[in-house]
Amino acid sequence: MVGVSRDPNDFSVKLFTELCGRGYDMVPVNPRAQQLLGRRCFARVEEIEPPVSAVLLMTTPDVTDAVIGDCADAGVGYVWMYRAGGPHSANQGAVSPNAIDFCRAAGIEVVPGECPYMFLPGAGIHRLHGLIRQIVGTYPRRELEQELRVA
Repeated sequence: MVGVSRDPNDFSVKLFTELCGRGYDMVPVNPRAQQLLGRRCFARVEEIEPPVSAVLLMTTPDVTDAVIGDCADAGVGYVWMYRAGGPHSANQGAVSPNAIDFCRAAGIEVVPGECPYMFLPGAGIHRLHGLIRQIVGTYPRRELEQELRVA
């Protein structure tokens, strides 16, 4: 996860902790920390050993633009650009149109702007957002749930 905050109350920390608790092998990336949440923290995706195949970006769009090349150089095949509230949210989250285009041109599978919580079983109110989006016809393709299971 790129962009895990040093602030223990930040949403990125809550999501990181939730995914770790569900058995995902999470690696924090933050150039301003050497360790986060009891795990070694890396400054760049390229430094992670062993290399990772998927990255969840919890960054701002300008940081997303800066790190997406690192993802390609590191051989990352899947990139998830976090955004709360889905594709129509006023908050861009990590989504960057330039980074989306870069990913597609580089053959990197990209999820542009969804909250992983919405796809996690038993995630309470977050799953409710998914249900509402299913009802109104704006729920993303079913493959996202599968990608979350695989990545």
